[in-house]
Amino acid sequence: MNLKQELHALNDKLDKFRRKLAAAEQRGDQAIVMQFKREIAAVTKKIASLKGQQSRQLNKQGGEIKNLPFNRALTKAEQADMGKLKKSVKGLVVVHPMTALGREMGVTQVTGFAKAKF
Repeated sequence: MNLKQELHALNDKLDKFRRKLAAAEQRGDQAIVMQFKREIAAVTKKIASLKGQQSRQLNKQGGEIKNLPFNRALTKAEQADMGKLKKSVKGLVVVHPMTALGREMGVTQVTGFAKAKF
């Protein structure tokens, strides 16, 4: 299971624990309340760990892409025919500003990174 799926599963589990905690608090069952508080704390800690790991991976990937010697913003025509562009430029990596990688890198336009000028 990749990080994104694992984060999603943990967030679902956290939501379930919070709903069960609210129900236990309404009933006044202190033993169950304490159990769910411990479980919520453990899941929250695991989520924070996974988010940190995901951030490190994105940072590493962004650094590798930024180290490529040539980059430039792509024109609308190039964006429209991305298949043709990728076939003509060997090793082209396209970064969109709305993706997690694009936000991490601080890209404001759709940008292509490659080893050779294109």
